[in-house]
Amino acid sequence: MPDSSLPDASWWEDASALRRFVADLLAAELALARPGRPPLAPPWPDALDLARDVGADSLELMGMSTALAEALHMEKGSADAPLLSAPRLAHWLAAAAASLRADGGRLTFRTSGSSGSPKPCTHALATLWQEIHTLADLLPGRRRILSAVPSHHIYGFLFTVLLPRRLGIGDVVDLRAAGPAALAGMLRPGDLVVAHPGWWEAVARLAPAFPADVVGVTSTAPCPDALADTLAAAGLRLLQVYGSSETAGVGWRTGGGAPFALLPYWSRTDDAAQLARALPDGSTARYSLQDKLAWDDAGRFLPAGRIDAAVQVGGTNVFPAYVADVLAMHPSVAQASVRLMRPDEGVRLKAFVVLREGLSTSPEALLDWCAQRLSVPERPAAVTFGGRLPRQASGKPADWIIDAQ
Repeated sequence: MPDSSLPDASWWEDASALRRFVADLLAAELALARPGRPPLAPPWPDALDLARDVGADSLELMGMSTALAEALHMEKGSADAPLLSAPRLAHWLAAAAASLRADGGRLTFRTSGSSGSPKPCTHALATLWQEIHTLADLLPGRRRILSAVPSHHIYGFLFTVLLPRRLGIGDVVDLRAAGPAALAGMLRPGDLVVAHPGWWEAVARLAPAFPADVVGVTSTAPCPDALADTLAAAGLRLLQVYGSSETAGVGWRTGGGAPFALLPYWSRTDDAAQLARALPDGSTARYSLQDKLAWDDAGRFLPAGRIDAAVQVGGTNVFPAYVADVLAMHPSVAQASVRLMRPDEGVRLKAFVVLREGLSTSPEALLDWCAQRLSVPERPAAVTFGGRLPRQASGKPADWIIDAQ
């Protein structure tokens, strides 16, 4: 039987949580349709008219309504009439709430596409609620949540929608408009700061001194051990959560370099590429992993690289991560990101390179250097230089347009 002392999982009954989720999802979908044009910054008022105030045309409205229907499993046709004919945020929120009250048992999140095309990942609300019960025990005494991540991705949903409901927190502050520099003046004892490694890197460069009893959480991408150590030295307890859109959270740790502890409902299987999860209804399901895991024992592990992040170039499987590692061996290269070109750019690999401070090289020289170390399909056909690797709002690697650089 459910514990009657705990809040139920009907997150949509919190109007502010539903508004954050819907607005973040719609803003992200609109941004996809308008590359290079930033969407209207949050918060979005209920009276916002997506056509009049945001300038969304009929195709953009259709894309946003489809994204909302997919995420919330709205019945076919239940969204189109109220959403497309009266595109005010208040109408979209009402339609979303009505659908969730009828059946809010599943949500679909999309992967970032950092290792290929984005794909839908559907989760039962009961399994997400199971995770939050466990994570909440790791975060006692939290009184306020400050978030630098969007709430429609699975990480943001868990920590800025479900966790506040589980802990009875009504104050969720959006940090995205304020930025890392404003954090120090906003912090109070009892705060939980939800962010990603790229955001935490920006905070660390400002040499912060955290007040007592402030906790941070990071996910979506690996947190470098040196960054975790810097934040710890500044007084922050940092909870690192390992997982993916496909699995949700799998493990956690609070020290840089320490192994991750499996969340208690996960267990190893006889297949190194899978984990077993004990579900809330008593059954067990297997989930495919995105990474190889190096195990210390049955319950502790370290990620050990992607299982298969190959793409095809000229009919040959190549591994962009390996090519990026080779690029990083160049004496002038500090960091590199490699991915397959967009269809309008070509059919080869492209590279985004961050040079070491005070050093330089040219795209031509770098490509010549690659030609001596990589096979023809592995060699990037275009190189873009920049000060930082492209990142999404969630902190995961982002695509870049060659012609735009």
